[in-house]
Amino acid sequence: MATVTFEKAQRWYPGADAPAVPGLDLEIRDGELMVLVGPSGCGKSTTLRMLAGLEEVDDGRIYVGERDITDVAPKDRDIAMVFQNYALYPHMSVADNMGFALKMAKVPEAERKKRVAEAAELLGLTEYLARKPKALSGGQRQRVAMGRAIVRSPQVFCMDEPLSNLDAKMRVQTRTDIARLQSDLGVTTVYVTHDQVEAMTMGDRVAVMKDGVIQQVDTPLALYDRPANLFVAGFIGSPQMNLVEATAVDGRARIGEYAVPVDPAAEKTMSGRITVGVRPESWRVVPAGESGLPVRVTVVEELGADGYAYGTSDVAGTPSNVIVRVPGRDSVRKGETIHVTTDPQHVHVFDTDTGERLSA
Repeated sequence: MATVTFEKAQRWYPGADAPAVPGLDLEIRDGELMVLVGPSGCGKSTTLRMLAGLEEVDDGRIYVGERDITDVAPKDRDIAMVFQNYALYPHMSVADNMGFALKMAKVPEAERKKRVAEAAELLGLTEYLARKPKALSGGQRQRVAMGRAIVRSPQVFCMDEPLSNLDAKMRVQTRTDIARLQSDLGVTTVYVTHDQVEAMTMGDRVAVMKDGVIQQVDTPLALYDRPANLFVAGFIGSPQMNLVEATAVDGRARIGEYAVPVDPAAEKTMSGRITVGVRPESWRVVPAGESGLPVRVTVVEELGADGYAYGTSDVAGTPSNVIVRVPGRDSVRKGETIHVTTDPQHVHVFDTDTGERLSA
């Protein structure tokens, strides 16, 4: 196996006003599952394709281990790609699809059959080896695509949104299978997705991208607990973090008449316009008459064990959307006004102008 290192790697498409990836620095550890996540057009697939050799690198270098692969042909990089659309040969059986790359590499037939059989057993495909792709479900086709990558025993797996064509239930099952498989095989894996739930549940570490620039690289829990800026705070989490503009006055974060309790460490760095962030589960509803942020409930999303109340807080004439997690079958109803508060350790503070984190 091997590490993967991007050093100021840049991709500038002909005719574009700006580079899709302006100069990426990223180190992926040996055996790690690194997830690149971000909105559509943020450069994550371009980054993956540069690694696989499917896009040119206009500047900078890419290394697999100590080997510089920047100008190496895709077939010689020892990298296996799993595509979004499976890319299976419809006229070939599952076994032939899985063993095709080995056949092209002139691997002896006995060795090919052995590797295909081992991968099929690992993926639960043994009974489907004689079938054609059209006789398989979407999830089974994706496993065949995975098997085709596995039999090559590459140094690196590249996966470009491999679950996007699956239904919701199959996505959950397959992402669990991929994470388990990657852990068992120990192959360095770069996984691209726009789904932050996928990123949070699968990645050893997650790189959040925006406009071709990495905003933060960390473990899923660290991203959730300590987002580096407003973009990461708003992108990571489902539902997303509540982000409400406030004013720093005498070490307090004021939203109209309500003073949000903030951590003492943040009080020293706050000034002027700030944005406070609170996760939906960190709000708590307080009884009428107690001090809290007023929220007029517009929608209640019932999920059984718990639910989410969506509403607006029209403070000082500036409406802000607020999401509050509430117990299931709670008394919160659409149309009513509730008051919520939180604790200082659950409040994130950001500079509104720069977007940078001010909290400790």
